Amino acid sequence: MPHASVVVFATLVAVMSLVPLGFIGWVTADVGWQTVKALVFRPRVGELLVNTILLEALTIPLSIVLAVTLAWLTERTNVPVPRLWSWLAVAPLAVPAFVHSYAWVSLVPGMRGLQSGVFVSVLAYYPFLYLPVAAALRRLDPAIEDAAASLGLGPWRVFFRAILPQLRLAICGGSLLIGLHLLSEYGLYVMIRFDTFSTAIVDQFQSAYNSPAANMLGGVLVACCLFLLGLEILLRGNERYARVGSGSARPADRRHLGWFVVPGVLLPGTLGVLTLGVPLMTLGRWLYLGGTEIWRLDAVGNAFVQTIVLAVAGGVLTSIAAAPMAWLSVRAPGRFQRLLEACHYYVGSLPGVVVALALVTITVRLALPLYQTFATLIVAYVLLFLPRAMVGLRASIAQAPVELERAAMGLGRTPSQAVRQITMRLAAPGFAASVALSALGITNELTATLMLSPNGVETLATKFWSLTSEIDYVSAAPYAVMMIVLSLPLTLLLYAQSKRTAGQ
Repeated sequence: MPHASVVVFATLVAVMSLVPLGFIGWVTADVGWQTVKALVFRPRVGELLVNTILLEALTIPLSIVLAVTLAWLTERTNVPVPRLWSWLAVAPLAVPAFVHSYAWVSLVPGMRGLQSGVFVSVLAYYPFLYLPVAAALRRLDPAIEDAAASLGLGPWRVFFRAILPQLRLAICGGSLLIGLHLLSEYGLYVMIRFDTFSTAIVDQFQSAYNSPAANMLGGVLVACCLFLLGLEILLRGNERYARVGSGSARPADRRHLGWFVVPGVLLPGTLGVLTLGVPLMTLGRWLYLGGTEIWRLDAVGNAFVQTIVLAVAGGVLTSIAAAPMAWLSVRAPGRFQRLLEACHYYVGSLPGVVVALALVTITVRLALPLYQTFATLIVAYVLLFLPRAMVGLRASIAQAPVELERAAMGLGRTPSQAVRQITMRLAAPGFAASVALSALGITNELTATLMLSPNGVETLATKFWSLTSEIDYVSAAPYAVMMIVLSLPLTLLLYAQSKRTAGQ
């Protein structure tokens, strides 16, 4: 097999990514079927499952309607200042979900239950749908709409029969991202006192380390993730979406809203107030009440430095771990390579609490000296953010011509030297982007950091969470502000990438 060392390294990373699934199977076999039945088939699990189904069934459709409407307004209508509304539609990604919940609970202390969970979840996660839908609308050939209109279809029928089917892939992909985030989110739902599998697992973990009940709940949560992945594959279908024809697609004409321009401006404006205005106003209020005393440089500075160290170390190591598989997927595709690639991607769909629970159980039972160490925490970050690094690296390597590698080998370089000196240098911008994406994801990671961080290690997210758990919202405000500041580059990167994908 060519490039054996690369294949071996990619295989090792793929095997490591299978640890959470292996952990679930191992625990199930270890406790026995009778214990599994007693822990899984009980009323509490049924209650959590109903909560999860209702949360998914309400949040995802509402997010689809909101995201598609906003994307249509900003990309296909003459709404004033569309770039401003487009940026405001993406900006909520700079605010972590648990900070959204913190802001709304501070403003409305009575927010509780399913309705509040759905409301805050839609505000926090709809940009995951808006980004791909808006990008798809930018790339969509308007000749499709012209052909439908020439067949006698009115504007609404053109939209539902010609345009909306072309958005299926974007809608399915964005909905899957939101669904997986809903399964994995912890802080948001704890604050509004809505029970989900993630909150129940962390509660069980805090009450008893290596609890069989927590492990079985983790197994149910993995099953829910796999169900969502299978459902997305089923719904997206195998239809062709590429344009075939001479020439290039012309830019789409923007539709005149007429008197609908007023609601067309009110919708994104109101949404901007709800998603950005409320968190910023709440943080400003707490900062004003706390004064300069809450900006303790020793505590805030220490958390900031530790967050940066973990984020940079985790981002660099995640990108290094993803590099062999990214290179193989471009340069040497095949059945075995596709299997390895699937292992790299699937682990990113698992909630952080499941990955952390697997590493906790393995270190406690097999390698106790590694429990709650820096190394174990970094391994969790690598597993959780491996897909983010893969995406950026694969695109950059694909843009580096393979002929340059062959020319370097023809001049006497070994294959590894050719890859290192030619391809990896050309892919350096993609590597940097992958490091940034992974690092900024690590900055806002909460559950894995809570469960695996060594004693004395406090990130901005964990320090914020410990203070809000004590109802000390004033002291928590500086940490929330610093998280938003660190998340802004990721938001700008995502927005710029979506524009670049559409050639804008």
